[in-house]
Amino acid sequence: MTMLDDRQTAAPWPAAYPQGYAVVDVETTGLARDDRIISAAVYRLDARGDVEDHWYTLVNPERDPGPVWIHGLTSDVLEGAPLFPEVAAQLSERLAGRVLVAHNAAFDWSMIAREYARAAVTAPVEQRLCTIALAKELRLPLPNHKLESLAAHFGVVQRNAHHALDDARVLAEAFRPSLHAAARDGVRLPLLECRPLTEWYDSPVVPRAGYRPSQSQGTWRPSRKRPACPYPNPGRYESDKPLMQGMRVAFSGDTSVDRELLEDRAVEAGLHVATSVSRLTSLLVTNDPDSATSKTVKAKSFGTPILEESAFTHLLRDVAPAGSVAVPKPSPSSE
Repeated sequence: MTMLDDRQTAAPWPAAYPQGYAVVDVETTGLARDDRIISAAVYRLDARGDVEDHWYTLVNPERDPGPVWIHGLTSDVLEGAPLFPEVAAQLSERLAGRVLVAHNAAFDWSMIAREYARAAVTAPVEQRLCTIALAKELRLPLPNHKLESLAAHFGVVQRNAHHALDDARVLAEAFRPSLHAAARDGVRLPLLECRPLTEWYDSPVVPRAGYRPSQSQGTWRPSRKRPACPYPNPGRYESDKPLMQGMRVAFSGDTSVDRELLEDRAVEAGLHVATSVSRLTSLLVTNDPDSATSKTVKAKSFGTPILEESAFTHLLRDVAPAGSVAVPKPSPSSE
């Protein structure tokens, strides 16, 4: 355990750090773009990570609640809960002017942004911070990047996993020493811009069983501009090694998890999301490697590794920090 005390943070607090945080956790009906939030919790923290207050609400998703065996929220429990538009103002009050903090923040932010878009309201969030990305910046010796591992590292006790309020509490308690460690060591906080969704078009919910092409769901138009990847390209992915920060990843075809969410997860893990395939591409992710799309054709001609979505998302759980794994860059003759 590596608990920090106030003596380790006696140095002046970095002026460039955010002035407040909103530690968020949401439980949802699933992971796809038509899924809905069924509960949400927010712990508001000051600039040094001390808790100011907390808030929790159930949300009626107006559909089946999804994996009840995980979150425990049945249709009967959610029937009398408020709809998201009815709690949007309360949530906005707690998010406004703060950095949204979450464990796998790309997911929580995407779900929140979609709910706001459906309600025709702009989410008051400009930046987010993923605690998985922060743990990697701090090089914490975690066995994996699950919330329970981060909590155990800092001696935080989980009481009710997959309950939004308890998960937010656990994350808030683990985030504070992480923040202090970053301030002490002069670590750059991995802040990312939040792009609000400006348009939403509902479409019928597709049956949940089996694979679902992404274009069959509702659609939106977020800004696609992304910050430049801060890590150098270490070369191509090799099957016996982990993904490594800086690798160039391209996507082709439909994905079962929303494409924007997959790309955000890749960016937060430190990967470079490429819009096309070139000789410098580290790997191509596609569920249809035998298709004749321009990306798969180019990947095969260049000898670029091709992975299915499920394998890629599994590897995203433990992306190696830049420079920590010896991955040789391809020579011009092998490209």
